[in-house]
Amino acid sequence: MKDRIYLETGSLDPAYNLAFEEYVLFHRRDADYLILWQNEPTVVIGNNQITEAEINRAYVEAHGIHVVRRSTGGGAVYHDLGNLNYSFVTDHHPEDQLSMTRFTAPVVAALKKLGAEAEAGGRNDILVQGRKVSGTAQKIVGGRILHHGTLLFDSDPEAVAGALRVDPEKFRGKGVSSVRSRVGNIRSLLPRDMELPAFWSFLKTELAGADYRSDALTPSELEAVARLKAEKYDRWEWNFGRSPKAEGHAARRFPGGGLEVYFDCRDDRIESIRFFGDFLSRRPTEELGAALRGVALEPSAIVRALGDFDLRDYLGGIRMEELLSLLFNME
Repeated sequence: MKDRIYLETGSLDPAYNLAFEEYVLFHRRDADYLILWQNEPTVVIGNNQITEAEINRAYVEAHGIHVVRRSTGGGAVYHDLGNLNYSFVTDHHPEDQLSMTRFTAPVVAALKKLGAEAEAGGRNDILVQGRKVSGTAQKIVGGRILHHGTLLFDSDPEAVAGALRVDPEKFRGKGVSSVRSRVGNIRSLLPRDMELPAFWSFLKTELAGADYRSDALTPSELEAVARLKAEKYDRWEWNFGRSPKAEGHAARRFPGGGLEVYFDCRDDRIESIRFFGDFLSRRPTEELGAALRGVALEPSAIVRALGDFDLRDYLGGIRMEELLSLLFNME
């Protein structure tokens, strides 16, 4: 049985914290890890999203809010010091295809222990009394999986709503009309009040228990984290530089998430194709784009080209039939 280790980043810098998490995923393969961490006010953009479409730039700039892209799929989220983030890094079991339960169940159990009416809901959410208090996402690399999530404990609701620009289609069928009316803070939904430091300590005990031992990265590992932050997460090209330019464009929201496709064709063959949206990818969609390069823009050809791919890892809950309906305007 592998060791189980608890880590903290020691930082409130979102770029550093995402680099720390990525370093552990790629380089610490010897154990199971739990990381608890916080960011200064930040909008964290999903890996497949177009940043300018997700942020309220005027609000973000006026309030000095960081904007950083993460390496996992899903939608944009707001972090501040009233929010606590958790990350699990462990071995990936292929039978857990897009199952969040393995990781969300202990968090739901911990909230219930505090008296909160918590449950897993939607594609990747944790709800308390029907209000979203957590969103989660995953990434698979070389037999390892990163699962991380937010926990809105006592965040500024005005900032949560003001910093994000959300597609109203996301709320269709949910009985709400805005971010402000959908999300909730755990603290206000508990039967007995507590402050965030106590919540952090409680969550650490519940998620780690006696099985985990506290540890820290070595000085040389921390230097590698700082380099990754500087070379990737601090760079405009990573955080903003993905605005697509293409002749063809199609977009639609499916039950598995929003999907936008930008593509160029020549002689009815795909020259390039890119996928954007808040779908819950666990592997890079660039692999799909590479497989489709040179393929005829025709449904059966696309099905054949992607036959060896498990689309659940790349497009989350979006199915092949839905992808084809988007590309060829099928209903």
